Amino acid sequence: MPSGLKSARYLAASLARPLPLKGRRHDLHALLAIPCRRTSSSSFPAAASVAEEVKQAEASYKIVDRAADFAEKQARRPDFDHSGAPIEVTKQPNPGWQYGDGARGYDPSWTHTEVDPYAHDRPMISNYKLLVSGIAPRPIGFISTVSADGRTKNLAPFSYFQVVDHDPPTFVVGFSSRPGREKDTYRNLLDTGECVINTVSEGMMEAVSATSLDPPHGVSEWAVSGLLEAPATTVRPSRVHESVLSVEGRVVDAKELGGHARPGMSAAGVVLIQATRFWVRDDATNDDASHVALDKLRPVAQLGGMSYGRITSTFELPRKRWADEKAISELLSGLE
Repeated sequence: MPSGLKSARYLAASLARPLPLKGRRHDLHALLAIPCRRTSSSSFPAAASVAEEVKQAEASYKIVDRAADFAEKQARRPDFDHSGAPIEVTKQPNPGWQYGDGARGYDPSWTHTEVDPYAHDRPMISNYKLLVSGIAPRPIGFISTVSADGRTKNLAPFSYFQVVDHDPPTFVVGFSSRPGREKDTYRNLLDTGECVINTVSEGMMEAVSATSLDPPHGVSEWAVSGLLEAPATTVRPSRVHESVLSVEGRVVDAKELGGHARPGMSAAGVVLIQATRFWVRDDATNDDASHVALDKLRPVAQLGGMSYGRITSTFELPRKRWADEKAISELLSGLE
């Protein structure tokens, strides 16, 4: 095993000092509080008004689909294929494509509808449904955090998540506005500046989905899911032992997405997280831990509504250089 790698593929991110959390010491009550009329806990009429606003917001919040007939639909569907068949690598979609050819199957008669996401008669749920079905597939950000007092551990999946750089390794996670208070993960990140990001594989999906329940305060998502904790080294939250890849990280920046607040709804925001350690499963990586085997990762992608996707085939398409391609393409040489 190469120098610097331990048996569990524990990788140092070589950060010599804690990452600065820019602007972290905001007044959290101002930063994260429900964006409606501010009240003190001793003001009963005002507090009742806030509670009523939250109740109304919950009544109109339609992102969580109760799917009353799901069991009936599920029963008519084929079983999930657990065979672990190799992921097939096919040719690229259009091997004969040449510069200037455009897209295969394009129809000039196609028309598009212009949509104003802020139109007064357009409900928020329409934007949500359009975006999650149209911006797909998306990775699942499965994030573990700990409360500021260390008493409560939180584990939750997030749809608005992505890696945004590798040097330094940086990730972004978005937190949507929701009825009532902000998500525990959001609050924990701003309070502590620490988390672990965990990948999600096919065999984990039901357990991961279970962590999105809304249990009473103090109920552990770890217990609900049955997933197992593994220790981290640079942050307090645990990593998910079942995950092929886990990333310990610290918050480097956070921003509330203001200007679009609604009564009874929490603030929306985005958080930038910089990695401090990587953990990758031994049987899923190579000698220098520079690659994750797709047939071991078996990632799950989020699609629209309740739908998820799996990878059963891939194709390769090399990234080329202008100087090389210009020499063999009349179109490119004529454009320069």
